[in-house]
Amino acid sequence: MIEDWPVPNAAAAVVRGTDGAVLGAHGTQEHLFPLASVTKLLSAYAALVAVEEGVFELDDPAGPEGSTVRHLLAHTSGLAFDEHRVMAQPGTRRLYSNAGFDVLADTLEKASGIPFAQYAQEAVFRPLGMHATLINTAHRAPAGAGGLSTVADLALFAAELQAPRLLDPTTVQRATREVAFPGLGGVLPGFGHRRPNDWGLGFEIRGAKDPHWTGTTSSPGTFGHFGQSGTFLWVDPAAGVATVALTDRDFGPWAAEVWPLFTDAVLAELRG
Repeated sequence: MIEDWPVPNAAAAVVRGTDGAVLGAHGTQEHLFPLASVTKLLSAYAALVAVEEGVFELDDPAGPEGSTVRHLLAHTSGLAFDEHRVMAQPGTRRLYSNAGFDVLADTLEKASGIPFAQYAQEAVFRPLGMHATLINTAHRAPAGAGGLSTVADLALFAAELQAPRLLDPTTVQRATREVAFPGLGGVLPGFGHRRPNDWGLGFEIRGAKDPHWTGTTSSPGTFGHFGQSGTFLWVDPAAGVATVALTDRDFGPWAAEVWPLFTDAVLAELRG
């Protein structure tokens, strides 16, 4: 199916089971792709490591008045999408925000005394063996959209999400399965307004959103993220599988059409 995707040059993917086994792969696993907003998963994980290390707490003030680290991770700080402008009171709307992740990175950097990109390397990438992955600090929104990685590296990260080693499993459970600030509506980029627009701590939770970039048969508990650079990572706990796909074509109607078909095919094959 991937060979029929309308991408200019490169597309690669991997499907990984909860036991760490690679169930399927396509394309060059070591090709370096810009991740766009899939970066947020990596940045969120680094922030959660910082919480467990005592660098800061989820409910420490961060961002606009009344906002906390938790608000920034859950896109409820009230900050605008790509600028440091307050659009709403914290906790009242799900405003998807690159700016919020920049503030999150700045908060971690000030609290730890370590540049955010270096902290992510030391806390997440290096321990997991993600040697090609980096956060491009020259990017306009480095913590929110400036990551670069390979399918091989993100497969290691997906395995961590399925069987955590760097974080307590209960921390990952709360970040990926429990909706932060339940009931809030907001825009799911590329798909319009959703109410509720469920999100955990850095991880989008599928819930009942329809249409969606995952499959029509994906469980409501599916979590992950997609990026405007034509990338996605999802984990479906009910199916016991994670999938990563990276391409060199920006997200658009083509992706909204073929990604759900691909996901449904993966899940059907596993069930079959």
